[in-house]
Amino acid sequence: MSKKKYDLIIIGAGPAGMMASIYASRYGIKHLVIGGIPGGLVTQTHKIGNWLGTESISGMEFVQKAEQHVKSYQTEILNNLVKKIKKDKSSGFEIFLENQEKKETKAIIFAVGTKHRCLEVPGEKELLGKGVSYCATCDGFFYRNKTVAVIGGSDSAVSAALYLADIVQEVYLIYRKEKLRAENFWVEAAEKNPKIKIIYQTKVKKIIGESKVESLELDNQFENLTQIKVEGVFIEIGAVPAVELVEEIGVELDDEGYIKINSDGSTNISGIWSAGDITTGSNKFKQIITASAEGAVAAQSVQKFLKK
Repeated sequence: MSKKKYDLIIIGAGPAGMMASIYASRYGIKHLVIGGIPGGLVTQTHKIGNWLGTESISGMEFVQKAEQHVKSYQTEILNNLVKKIKKDKSSGFEIFLENQEKKETKAIIFAVGTKHRCLEVPGEKELLGKGVSYCATCDGFFYRNKTVAVIGGSDSAVSAALYLADIVQEVYLIYRKEKLRAENFWVEAAEKNPKIKIIYQTKVKKIIGESKVESLELDNQFENLTQIKVEGVFIEIGAVPAVELVEEIGVELDDEGYIKINSDGSTNISGIWSAGDITTGSNKFKQIITASAEGAVAAQSVQKFLKK
């Protein structure tokens, strides 16, 4: 096992982790970035229209540019997953990877982000990959000229419906409340799109199908029916923080499972910072810009810590 010692290891290669890396490089901090898929959930974003100076860019292109920026400082991004974090006998940490490697570091910025929230209805797990998906930009192509449903009412749900409308025959956008909570820009575009039918105040009770998705059972009638025929279901009902690794070593969480951070990104465990969608910072406003800002702040705080 490799025992190369770093001053900082950034766990997570999304916007928070990559921005932390850029600032760490500029501070001259010897560091490593570890992340499964560079960009994380951003790679699944159809279109980004609120990044300053860039009117419109796809999530994938944004990530490619960000990764290129990080690597321009000769920083290594290790595409692996962390299995365990352990405090070592000194004041640092040991990080064990799924490929059996071990890395040692004086400080950690934990920025793994969130994972998709499940609908938790019958048929969801059984038909995953057989019509059930959590990524419209990944799987939308397979439903060309078919009828699909998007479940949710956030920016991600409405933008997914708009993306799919360019590919499929018809999109049902199903939301449990009486009004979509996405930005007005997305809502207006969805309401004007003839391929999108918005179903309000309705929940999906069951996803029906044998070897593939065939229909959805609803808890309210839509056009006098409680079942609608679809061939694909895209679940966009938010995300939950992926905190298991740091929870094991005592990092404090709030009631919703987010990592509690101070204004400098530090946690209750000395030597561990956190940044991005996984934290209580930025009013839990899950945006690329807030995640990036938290990553920059955490890197600055680590620099001060290492100087002591």
